[in-house]
Amino acid sequence: MKKIDPRLLLAVALAGLVMAAWLVLMGIVVWSTLEPGERDAVGDVLAPRMALVALGWLAGLAVVGAVLHMLYRRYVGAPARLLEETRVVLTAATPQRLKPRGTTEMQNLAAAVNELAAQRDGLRADMDAQVARASHNVQQEKNRLAALMAELNQSVVVCNRDGRILLYNQRARQLFRALNQVHSSPAAAGAELIGIGRSVYAVFDRQVFTHALERIHQAMARGAASPSAQFVTTAQGGQLLRVQVAPVRMAQDAAVAAGAGAAAGVQISGFVLMLENVTQSVEEESERDQLLHGLTEGSRASLANIQAAVDMLGYADLEPAMREKFLTVVRDEVGAMGRRVNDLAQRATQRLKTRWPLENMLGADLVNAAQRQITSVCERPVTLDEVDTSLWLKVDSYTLLQALSYLAHRLVDEFEVRFLQLRLQPVGGHAQLDLVWAGQAMSNETVMSWEMYGMRFGAERTPLSVRDVVERHGGEMWFERDRVRHQAFFRFLLPLASVQGPLESAVGDSSGYSRPEYYDFDLFQMDEQGSALDDRPLAELAYTVFDTETTGLNPAGGDAIIQLGAARIVNGKLLRQETFEQLVDPGRPIPQASIPIHGITQDMVAGKPRIAEVLPVFHAYAQDTVLVAHNAAFDMRFLQLQEAATGIAFHQPVLDTLLLSAVVHPHQESHRLEAIAERFNITVLGRHTALGDALVTAEIWLRLIPLLQEQGIHTLRQAREAAQKTYYARLKY
Repeated sequence: MKKIDPRLLLAVALAGLVMAAWLVLMGIVVWSTLEPGERDAVGDVLAPRMALVALGWLAGLAVVGAVLHMLYRRYVGAPARLLEETRVVLTAATPQRLKPRGTTEMQNLAAAVNELAAQRDGLRADMDAQVARASHNVQQEKNRLAALMAELNQSVVVCNRDGRILLYNQRARQLFRALNQVHSSPAAAGAELIGIGRSVYAVFDRQVFTHALERIHQAMARGAASPSAQFVTTAQGGQLLRVQVAPVRMAQDAAVAAGAGAAAGVQISGFVLMLENVTQSVEEESERDQLLHGLTEGSRASLANIQAAVDMLGYADLEPAMREKFLTVVRDEVGAMGRRVNDLAQRATQRLKTRWPLENMLGADLVNAAQRQITSVCERPVTLDEVDTSLWLKVDSYTLLQALSYLAHRLVDEFEVRFLQLRLQPVGGHAQLDLVWAGQAMSNETVMSWEMYGMRFGAERTPLSVRDVVERHGGEMWFERDRVRHQAFFRFLLPLASVQGPLESAVGDSSGYSRPEYYDFDLFQMDEQGSALDDRPLAELAYTVFDTETTGLNPAGGDAIIQLGAARIVNGKLLRQETFEQLVDPGRPIPQASIPIHGITQDMVAGKPRIAEVLPVFHAYAQDTVLVAHNAAFDMRFLQLQEAATGIAFHQPVLDTLLLSAVVHPHQESHRLEAIAERFNITVLGRHTALGDALVTAEIWLRLIPLLQEQGIHTLRQAREAAQKTYYARLKY
């Protein structure tokens, strides 16, 4: 329902008063011309018909009201709508035009505005081209940075002085995702611990960083060229992270502008974090120390017992029963020492299996390296045949080369093989690597012994066997004879890898962005000191724009959330790579009538987490941001009804694009999401999905901010106050 302009109501009221006054005036004039008897007769005639007169007056008022409404729409409402649409055209980032409608004069005015807009767009295009040319080198540097960050094997996070994240790479995202999986419910996937504009102190204790930055300040005061600090801290889930902190120095002119002067303590605009999860390595080191300690202490006791038993066995007059007792002690202690040593050896072998990670490697490089190593070890010529140079393998090259060299060495040493050959070809979803030779045949028992026992090279030994290496790769290895060619070969079945070796894609990263990584260097200029949140400019705030899909429209009547989707806006940018999307099991049947609207069936939510599991994750995702939704009263009501059961309360400010659209466009007939999107020339994708609607709402909100500023609404407080004055603010759920 659209709010009626009070000016139209006032005009109708005035028209009614004028009609009533004219009727009374004419009655008085006619009455004054009548004789007393005529007056009595007229009074007798009109008295029972006054209701008919009133109805006639109301009918006339209705006609006048309809005419006034038509005139208002044509000569007042139409220009007002044209003004609102013109402001949209002026603030649009992309070319947009008015639709000519209304009177001939209005159509001509719209055409003139479109002509001016076309001229403006032409000038803007020329300016953009000049800016693009001027910023080409800067963009190249950004691309180089993005490529560098993408290829780094180390997790990197860059923050401003207040700890707000302004850059992170994919490795860091994977690291923090692993931490989140340890800390939270694995079913409620979707939120990230880090994101552009979010505080790093949500993951780390602020005090440890304060201490590290103090050490960096002291080093800078001493004139250190490369000050840094390193510490180990506990993250969520009890994980241990090694953190190296390096400062980002403020440019000299920026430092002067900021009032830094010569004070070393304020010359830092941010800091760089290089992170490494050392939980496993610390646990392994601790386990190894415990093993060595147990072996040392246990062996010391065993040796003491053995020494005592041997000393007693040296007595010639020792009784046979006592001699047997001491011999039993020696056997038991030797057995215990043997078990401890075997246990240590098995653990060492297991670590050797995983010491070198599986890495992407060009197959041609592997066989070339194997050719050189086998030639050096065996002093025999090694040729290459049928090598597919396009194959990429996922291998532990160190242990695989060891296995090939070991087998070649055994062939040369025991069967006097004179030449060897290597082949590499694809087969199905794997690669087959062959070590080929011509010479004396061998038995399967010999092959089995070579495969199962630890590899050795002369005096050098390793507890790893060829079988261990094969199992490490998840492959197979066997021996075959080629009787036609009078050859035999060992065949290794190895896993293939992508040429580029892509990192794991992010959950919800449907945009396919890989470069640049994730950064916004404009956040270097922002800090948290200054005005309160309500008094902060709208353009400086961080937002979580969200939407829900539900079983129905009655939250108080038992309807529940079945999908929750959200996106973040930081520094005026929509972060499509940091979205949140989660299906929710409502714990009740989904009405058939609602399924065609949102497309979510009962099977789709079966086994999904309940809202009690999802809300804590979403709450962490939306932390330190302003919530934005379309018809927010509806969505917030569903969240509020879960507060008692989950203990999760959303206390942050909430903005409603429905209300704020009515603020900037009071003369538009519709403020539905589709109507606003059409007004702003926003393409609607994924309508009636939580994430799709959230993304559209986010685009709308970015368009509304400059329009609100044109009306003098600059801060969060002003936006909230303006929204509450609209007609739609009366909606309750």
